[in-house]
Amino acid sequence: MGSIAKFIGIVLVGSLSSTLSYGDDLITILQLALDNDPTLKQAQASYRANRENVIQSRSTLLPGLGLQAGTTRQTSGPTDSRYANITDPLTGNVVRTRIQDDHSYKPGLNNHNWGIGINQSVFNLTNWYNFQSARATDKAAAVQLAAQEQDLIMRVAAAYFDVLRALDLLDTNNQEEEAALRSLEQTQQREAVGLVAITDVYDSQAAFDLARNTTILQQDLLVSRYEALEAITGQPHPNVEVLREDFPIIEVDGSLNEWEREAEANSLQVAAAEYNLDASRKNLRARRAEHLPTIDMQGFWGHVVTAPIVSQGIQYSSGASDRTSLSLNLSIPIYSGGATRSRRRAAEYNVNAAQESLELTKRQLTQNIRNAHRRVNTDVLVIAQRQQSITSTQSALDATELGAEVGTRNIVEVLLAREALYRALRLYADARYQYVIDGLILKQVAGILTPQDIIDLNEWLQEGTP
Repeated sequence: MGSIAKFIGIVLVGSLSSTLSYGDDLITILQLALDNDPTLKQAQASYRANRENVIQSRSTLLPGLGLQAGTTRQTSGPTDSRYANITDPLTGNVVRTRIQDDHSYKPGLNNHNWGIGINQSVFNLTNWYNFQSARATDKAAAVQLAAQEQDLIMRVAAAYFDVLRALDLLDTNNQEEEAALRSLEQTQQREAVGLVAITDVYDSQAAFDLARNTTILQQDLLVSRYEALEAITGQPHPNVEVLREDFPIIEVDGSLNEWEREAEANSLQVAAAEYNLDASRKNLRARRAEHLPTIDMQGFWGHVVTAPIVSQGIQYSSGASDRTSLSLNLSIPIYSGGATRSRRRAAEYNVNAAQESLELTKRQLTQNIRNAHRRVNTDVLVIAQRQQSITSTQSALDATELGAEVGTRNIVEVLLAREALYRALRLYADARYQYVIDGLILKQVAGILTPQDIIDLNEWLQEGTP
């Protein structure tokens, strides 16, 4: 599987800067996330570290070369010097004279040698199946890394649209606060001339205070959404592009059965579980092969140089010689205290666990793809209904305000009608962003989410109002 990060690097054009004069779009932020997200970098480093297991297991099948060399120096002599009383023939005096020196490290014999050895496994099924198991595990890790890259796409999209969601909610709350303030001022003026009771002023004041409190909370939520996006990219994004109003809201393209087949063929979770099962089976074969004989070949070539040896006044010849050896070694395991059988049983249990994990993953995939498919189509219906609710609540508010002017409705009814309108606006905005996220989740569950989906989605973004 190709790297999503590499693909993004090809399709995105232009230099990126943390100080953009225009709003940051979704592609720009995704590229920054691919370069700076700690979670993805950690996953990539872990994958590379685990991939070394393939090289290590393959090394047991390849020849091993070794160079060895050595040098020795041998000396010998008495521990103590020897003395004798000798009469000087000239003077006749007895003189104590050393007739043999004690041991010295200066005179000695030097020998040295060097050689090259080779070891090659000729027959070892355990090492072979260990290598095959490591390769299957590496494939599973590669699929899991691709899933991490898809997860990054989802995290970026979710964080980005959480910011847009918070921006829309704050804008709606600001409008509601302004409307509540105008209503409070009008009510105060009407109460001053005796047209309404003081209780209407209290009701209007309470509505304004509640709207103001909601705005303060929404401002704090917006800041936290910006910070969540910054945590992924490592850079602030004070100006983001917003979703266009004409963004198409359509049902899922394709039937549920088609999406189920798509998920079965492309699900990264299922692929990883299948590779893990294959690795467990190869590991079981390796454990069973531990009962079989192994054959190794060993070869050696060496060069030895010896120093002359003098014994009893006779000097024995010295010189250089070459030595070679080639051997086949057979090893048959008989008993290891029960460890071999224990490792085989553990491998069998691991195969059973991997099989159950694969079955569970397939069942969860079926459930998740059905839920995701249904959720997108439900979002379409919800958005249409919430659009209608905006029209209905706006009409209700207009009629209630008109009734309040002629005295058939009171201020409480006006406040409730206004609250219903802005609640409908908030729910509509929330539904639009949820539709976008649910569409991406559907593709992620099916295993077909790619950066191209972000590129297509980015076409529906535009620079927001400063």
